[in-house]
Amino acid sequence: MISAGVLTVSDRSAAGTRPDTAGPIAVAALREAGFDCAPPRIVADGADRVAAALRAMLADGLRLIVTTGGTGVGPRDATPEGTARVLQRQLPGIADELRRRGLANTPMAMLSRGIAGVVEDALVVNLPGSPKAVAEGMPVVTAVAGHVLSQLSGEDHR
Repeated sequence: MISAGVLTVSDRSAAGTRPDTAGPIAVAALREAGFDCAPPRIVADGADRVAAALRAMLADGLRLIVTTGGTGVGPRDATPEGTARVLQRQLPGIADELRRRGLANTPMAMLSRGIAGVVEDALVVNLPGSPKAVAEGMPVVTAVAGHVLSQLSGEDHR
């Protein structure tokens, strides 16, 4: 079973003033898709915190990491910047498809700055913090994750 993880990026959830409602949706989708996934980790907003948390999760051996939150235009939204510090190669098609699918429901999907990419043998994907956006985005992630991870392991195309 492939190890996956969810990183919720939220000042309020990290402070305990608002429950994390998006992270558990991502965890449930990963488990349903056959990944071994612990409950979400939560960090406050900020590129340094995101980068450090992602590095820790990668050091724990996680091969798929989904982040929720911090992808918008707010002054503290810096998840893409923190993620970019960790990635070796971006996969813009994943982020493009997440935005495209989101546009079917809200024009606000255009405002997501989330990115996706690979680092060593792992895939990292940024999702918005909205529970609805996470529920809509997880099928995109789970549809391609297995192929990406097998390619990173040196396997042939499926």
